Amino acid sequence: MATNPSDAGMMYVPAWQGLTVRHFTTAPTETPAPFPLGQRRGRGFHTARSAIYQLFKQLVASGRRRVLAPDYHMGNELRAIRAAGAHVELYTIDRHGRPDLDALSRQMARGADVLFTIHYAGWAQPVSELRALSDRYDVRLVEDCALALLSESAGQPLGSFGDYAVFCLYKSLPVLDGGVLIQNRHPYADLEHLPMRRISRPFELGQTLELWVERMRSRMPRTGAVVAGGKRCIGALLTALRVKRVPVGDIGFNVTDTDLAMSNWSERLLHRLDYPAIRQQRRRNFSLLGDLLAESGIAPWRELEDGVCPLFFPLLVKDKGAAARRLKAGGVMATQLWNEGDPQSAGLEGAGATFLRRHVLELPIHQDLDEAQIQYMAWRVIEARIALKQRSTHTSRVADSRRGRGTRQPVASSQ
Repeated sequence: MATNPSDAGMMYVPAWQGLTVRHFTTAPTETPAPFPLGQRRGRGFHTARSAIYQLFKQLVASGRRRVLAPDYHMGNELRAIRAAGAHVELYTIDRHGRPDLDALSRQMARGADVLFTIHYAGWAQPVSELRALSDRYDVRLVEDCALALLSESAGQPLGSFGDYAVFCLYKSLPVLDGGVLIQNRHPYADLEHLPMRRISRPFELGQTLELWVERMRSRMPRTGAVVAGGKRCIGALLTALRVKRVPVGDIGFNVTDTDLAMSNWSERLLHRLDYPAIRQQRRRNFSLLGDLLAESGIAPWRELEDGVCPLFFPLLVKDKGAAARRLKAGGVMATQLWNEGDPQSAGLEGAGATFLRRHVLELPIHQDLDEAQIQYMAWRVIEARIALKQRSTHTSRVADSRRGRGTRQPVASSQ
């Protein structure tokens, strides 16, 4: 029987997947790794932004300086492109996360060397059409798949349509770091033989501890919170001792770190993961959360389509910051992705990008979450009344769920 969280303590729903000892000790899988892992023309980096920088250095050196990039972006990718010496012109993205192909075609006709496209949260852009436009205007197509690992379009993996593609591994997988650059066409030999430095052991230890603590908090919220407090003390000590730790997932771009390779520990983990299970669990969690929220008239920003491996459950909310704070108070760690983009481009963004920055909140649906956590998160979202569009009254099923009589009511933690 479900109970109100105030009666039985809160659950903890982490924003990202975590690590366990079993991830390191599991025998390597004999199943071939999915695209782009194991590709002959793939190269690993510490972060995806480093891969973008190194790719665009080569593009600029070959004379391709004029880059069309979407106005809805994180910022790091555009910083990396500009740092490589390219000139960036924005094209608009609408409220559904898609470009206007006719307008984009006109921009390309006026002159462009590279088209940079971003697949948002696992949902594919009209990549076949973008491929055709790129061929028509002799433009190199670069797919940013940082948020779209394991996703497909028309049965073909994202990242295989473009001349080049960049992936971020640690957003979808339980690894410490990792960006991958794929050269499908017009390869640069210098990228295949680029001298790289290995990341430091303190980073590997610290990031492993970070992911282990998140996993522990997910299963044992109270104990995990105590351990997390101790971890913060260790971090403060390392800072006081001036131990350099190269971050991942932060806002910013540092050219001096672009020759850092993926960590040895991450490479070890990649051979031990069950990729079909990861993809299946993400889709299952998305569908379950979507069904539960639909009972109160709440829909995701984008419906789950065939081929999508969702990174998040993107939810349109009234006030992004306030919504994230309310959920965090209840133990649900939503992600505020892309509140701001590249500062040099801020005044040039269209209405669609502005809307998405203000209203899209990313709810976790990763492979570590179980059904009880998904139910609990749905309960929190419904009770917080944060959705941009939500019916004024709950259905009787949701009301029954709150009273512990529903067939799929939220389950509170006993921790």
